[in-house]
Amino acid sequence: MTNIEGLLAAYDEQLRGAPSDLPPGVSVERDGPVVRLVGGHRGLVTAPPRLGVHGDELDRLVARQRDRFAARGEAVEWRTHGHDRPEELPDRLRAAGFAPEERETVLVGRTDVIASQDPPEGVSLLRVTEPDDMRRIAAMESRVWGLDWSWLGDDLDGRIAADPDGIAVMVAEAGGEVVSAAWLVFRRGTGFAGLWGGSTLPEWRGKGIYRSLVAARARIAAARGVRHLHVDASGDSAPVLRRLGFEGVTTTTPYVWSPS
Repeated sequence: MTNIEGLLAAYDEQLRGAPSDLPPGVSVERDGPVVRLVGGHRGLVTAPPRLGVHGDELDRLVARQRDRFAARGEAVEWRTHGHDRPEELPDRLRAAGFAPEERETVLVGRTDVIASQDPPEGVSLLRVTEPDDMRRIAAMESRVWGLDWSWLGDDLDGRIAADPDGIAVMVAEAGGEVVSAAWLVFRRGTGFAGLWGGSTLPEWRGKGIYRSLVAARARIAAARGVRHLHVDASGDSAPVLRRLGFEGVTTTTPYVWSPS
């Protein structure tokens, strides 16, 4: 039987807080119990499971984070989890102008037991590193979401240039077109690597591409000696991941403040 409490404890100990290897242009600032990551596409506030502050003191802590990014004219995400305390934190965030985004499930899976899945016929999985490939990924994401995701190409390209061993970017190609993309981010000094991306063009969904990209990244992580993968899963992807061998350990809800 999977030790969910043990997985959650390892997740909290190893993945909360600032990573040792930051993306280019991102710096760390500390304010009491919280850590701010400043720079990049959107700022991030992360905290331990128990903040240790309440009431007016909590309000002041939240306001300081908002005001720090307001002074920079940048959006910021405060990442909360379902088991975090105090329970009043979400209400305090809303009162300070932070808006909740979709709640997701934090899933953890062992790299050596994640079910293998080949891509469908006519689709190839490739690990890519060139700037042109990052732009192709960004163009595909822009089509999926109906928004300008050109920033993503620059972000991925910068990460690869700064730390080629810290990220593995993969695409699914059909007829020379990128139809899906996903990446694996290693967290040095931990037993975890993170799964990100996984968006697929609408006409290519339901064919097993997402599952094959998960399995391919699990193999890369296992070859590096990484024991566990973690992923923030939407309601659509969580059932697929559970069938591949992932277990839910908690939930996460981003609270976002934006200058606009």
